[in-house]
Amino acid sequence: MTLGLCPAPREVYSVRVTLNWNPRPATAAAVGFLGLIAIGTVILSTPWASATGRAAFLDALFTATSASCLTGLITVDTATAWSPFGQSVIMVLIQLGGLGFMTMTCLLSIALGARLGLRRRLGAQAEGRGADLGDVRWIVRATLSFTLAVEAIIFIALTLRFHSSYGYDWQRAAWEGLFHAVSSFNNAGFALYTDNVIRFATDALILLPLAFGVIVGGLGFPVLLETYRRFASRKPIRRRWSLTALFTWTGTAILVVTGTVLVAVSEWDGVLADFDGPYRLLNAFFAGISPRTAGFNAIDYAQAHPQTLVATDFLMFIGGGSGGTAGGIKITTVAVLLAAIGAEIKGRRTATAHGRSINRRVVRQALAVTAAAVILVLGSTYLILGMAPQFTSDQILFETTSAFGTVGLSTGITAGLPRDAQFILIVLMFAGRVGPLALATTLAGRVTTRLYEYPEERPAIG
Repeated sequence: MTLGLCPAPREVYSVRVTLNWNPRPATAAAVGFLGLIAIGTVILSTPWASATGRAAFLDALFTATSASCLTGLITVDTATAWSPFGQSVIMVLIQLGGLGFMTMTCLLSIALGARLGLRRRLGAQAEGRGADLGDVRWIVRATLSFTLAVEAIIFIALTLRFHSSYGYDWQRAAWEGLFHAVSSFNNAGFALYTDNVIRFATDALILLPLAFGVIVGGLGFPVLLETYRRFASRKPIRRRWSLTALFTWTGTAILVVTGTVLVAVSEWDGVLADFDGPYRLLNAFFAGISPRTAGFNAIDYAQAHPQTLVATDFLMFIGGGSGGTAGGIKITTVAVLLAAIGAEIKGRRTATAHGRSINRRVVRQALAVTAAAVILVLGSTYLILGMAPQFTSDQILFETTSAFGTVGLSTGITAGLPRDAQFILIVLMFAGRVGPLALATTLAGRVTTRLYEYPEERPAIG
């Protein structure tokens, strides 16, 4: 008898590893903009994009960030440093940045007949373009249609003016009309001229179409949609205006008038002194609009009075409407803060506006956005002052506020800043576009909920 020893049968386990990156909408939006900037940097670094056949990497990165984030600050002259191909890339980056990376993803899904996922719909809303979740498909389509329609109006007006009054052939007139139409509606402020649009300071038929694009783009699509639905509806709408729409329309009117008056008062005998009366008002009006947050300049800010720089800092920091192409902390944020301050002064527990209470969480978000913005701007100003002591604090603060507000106005020092300082501006432009609160959410990753509360205490204030 033979005793055989057989090995015990082995159990085979099947293990499936699934990598599923399912980011939050704010995180996805931030990553999307980083991807757009990276692609733009690579393309602008190629010999075909540069007018000289060679572009420094940091200049390409700075320009790609500025275009994608709709800023307009430049380290090299857009008119002479980039080839027609490079300028076309800048225009495409502006358009994609304006529509929003997540919105473009939704548009591609619609074009391919794909079904939109919940997260991507939320992503469109995180971009500030959405309203009700069920309307996102239609809103994304309408956003693109509206964008192209407004840009077409500006394009036609500028093209006809360039051809009839400046002797441009139709090809050049159409190209420059298209570029500046896209740049104005998306509040980018890029121009194909070394002096930006100073050469058109006495041409209302150039400045007014640009101003129209800046204002409309800065209002925000949700506000424009609500306005359209209210006035286009054949049936009377009983529902009241939303606070967002009321704040945005009222704030826009106040800031446009305030900006125009402040510039006119401080520069009437300054940089505006070379113009006749009507053109002084035209340029004061344009200078009051550009900081919210276009970046076109028809006056030389290097020669502007310090009062003008401070007023412009104020306008750039606030910016435009939520959900639009403007930057800054947004008009609604300031309105919520003012309502909260008013409630505190009156001894009320809840902030109110137009007969409605404002959620306390919204007030805290407004405080967080404003605090983060102040810290970023002042901290960056402090750092750059140490790197570039040859420039004044007014100039540096103007530059950092312009970068964070994604404005693009400058006193002409951007190219003269050290490379480290330019990199700080790159970070500021990205933070200003994504938003301080969204950026904080992206970096934090998670929000934890405590199951307990600490004892309450009231520290002394003031």
